[in-house]
Amino acid sequence: MRTILFSSQTYDRDSFLAAEQPPGIALQFQDARLSLDTVALAERHEVVCAFINDDLSAPVLEQLAAGGTRLIALRSAGYNHVDLLAAKRLGLSVVRVPAYSPHAVAEHAVALILALNRRLHRAYNRTREGDFTLHGLTGFDLVGKTVGIVGTGQIGATFAKIMAGFGCQLLAYDPYPNPEVQALGARYLELPELLAQSQIISLHCPLTADNKHLINRQSLAHMQPGAMLINTGRGGLVDTPALIDALKDGQLGYLGLDVYEEEAQLFFEDRSDLPLQDDVLARLLTFPNVIITAHQAFLTREALAAIAETTLHNIAAWAAGQAQNLVHG
Repeated sequence: MRTILFSSQTYDRDSFLAAEQPPGIALQFQDARLSLDTVALAERHEVVCAFINDDLSAPVLEQLAAGGTRLIALRSAGYNHVDLLAAKRLGLSVVRVPAYSPHAVAEHAVALILALNRRLHRAYNRTREGDFTLHGLTGFDLVGKTVGIVGTGQIGATFAKIMAGFGCQLLAYDPYPNPEVQALGARYLELPELLAQSQIISLHCPLTADNKHLINRQSLAHMQPGAMLINTGRGGLVDTPALIDALKDGQLGYLGLDVYEEEAQLFFEDRSDLPLQDDVLARLLTFPNVIITAHQAFLTREALAAIAETTLHNIAAWAAGQAQNLVHG
């Protein structure tokens, strides 16, 4: 079964080739992002394996179906980038990786918190230049601080356990309370209450039509002045331009992003020799209390191995008529 992996990086090739190979699956790795300009590369491939920034809109899906594709195998848990109605109309099955390593993403969120709080990025640059002063590097103890967790699925629950270990007070917002999180002492509140009571807010929910721009000018105004916001979920959860004003007036004291709403044309590419055309991102990068990483929270050896194994298993199960982890079939 011919399978093409779009947006494949060196680490994708390494992890997929290291995984146990089900019989009958022939892998082709393609660096290019899937789009209308590159969809012809998938012709005569029964399976297209896509990542988070690949274009799986109706026009692309129509071209894929016309070229013989029957299965979209996502290398991600999220599927907001897939036009599921179009997939159903075209008879395309869609499978995903519902869980790979919640620890990878949760631990990256904690890394952002620690780096922002203790100004590690500033201290690193300063000492490399021979400046060993400490002014402007004062942080705060995490113990006793209130942490608001938006989304308490597997990743949010793992994050909650880590922050409980620091001695933090936990608040949570999720339409479906998680008993595991409640057992840690977390209190579930409505979002405005959580924002008003938390010194640190971390986003761990999927992106849906209902929660797009969950964090916006109005919700930022509910936060405590100087609060910290962390987003390792999806870029569209945050109205990014609204962050700039909140940072300028001090309403937002710290910002850590691993995802960005307009990341599709930027992340996973080396653009260091090119002018940054995204004015919003360029402005955010000027703030000393902002750390942005390029969607690397998932990037651990354990997570990559789990993604490869689950994806290959999904393809083999679908070929055998026993599809698993279906989003649509």
